[in-house]
Amino acid sequence: MRQSRQRKLTLVVMGLILAAGFLLTLMMGKTLTPPGDIIRVLLGETVPGASFTVGQLRLPRAVLAILAGMSFGLGGVAFQTMLRNPLASPDIIGISSGASAAAVFAIVVLSWSGPAVSVFAIVAGLGVAILVYGLSARNGVAGPRLILVGIGVSAMLESMIAYVLARAPAFTLQEAMRWLTGSLNGAQLAQALPLFVALILFGGLLLARSRDLEALRLGEETASALGVNVSLTRILVIVSAVGLIATATAVTGPIAFVAFLAGPIAAGTIGQRRSLLLPAAFVGAGLVLTGDFVGQFLLPGRYPVGVVTGALGAPYLIALIIRVNRLGGAA
Repeated sequence: MRQSRQRKLTLVVMGLILAAGFLLTLMMGKTLTPPGDIIRVLLGETVPGASFTVGQLRLPRAVLAILAGMSFGLGGVAFQTMLRNPLASPDIIGISSGASAAAVFAIVVLSWSGPAVSVFAIVAGLGVAILVYGLSARNGVAGPRLILVGIGVSAMLESMIAYVLARAPAFTLQEAMRWLTGSLNGAQLAQALPLFVALILFGGLLLARSRDLEALRLGEETASALGVNVSLTRILVIVSAVGLIATATAVTGPIAFVAFLAGPIAAGTIGQRRSLLLPAAFVGAGLVLTGDFVGQFLLPGRYPVGVVTGALGAPYLIALIIRVNRLGGAA
């Protein structure tokens, strides 16, 4: 009971911190907007100056940052929990690369734009997940084998991206590169709708299967003994996680390492005895929201959020690989 109350309190605190970060993001920028003006804008009133800076510039970025961060966090921790390996992140096993390769191909080769690129990226992300799962599904899906197959597929997709970009005309190269970096530039509230729908559908499904997902952490045999339909749970988790990651990638581009970092940070904050889905969603939202603000205002020049999160995540990835190697492959 005490642990349950402590967990709920921690989740409430994380939610309040995220809400405070959201408000500060709306307040701060090149000009400081008073909280009263922000509330009036959110209520639909016309406030000179604030209606544009808050309503048209800051609010869409902040909303997309939270929704995309939650999607990346949920999808990433679902894979890490199911495969019992912190390296089993969509960044590592090729799902993000699949969506990125599809988007670059659509922009550069097919001259597509807008929603068509997003839909193509989502379908490609799901296709890569099916491919990686199929190639690694021999006598059951083993986490290390799936990760190695995913790394190989990701490397091939990155090579494809480099080849397409090398032959891209100048007028499409800039758009493709902006998309690949992971950016909230040009954010619009209309883009939040597919992310919101994905969170309701896929995120709700993950939360509904959270107990079965936690049982998989104990191993397939133990989960089966506890009455879990392992095959069905794996399929539902993979489809839901891929749907979240691919949709977020299609809207914002592949914001590096958010899906990879959210789970471990959440585990360090709240412990690993209970489901990490909600904590990882809060952490993912906080990472994207903070990274975007840092890239915009706290560094010399302006940088996309993916550059900031990439700089944060790369050292952690190296440290984790060294740790896993020292432990003899046990994460």
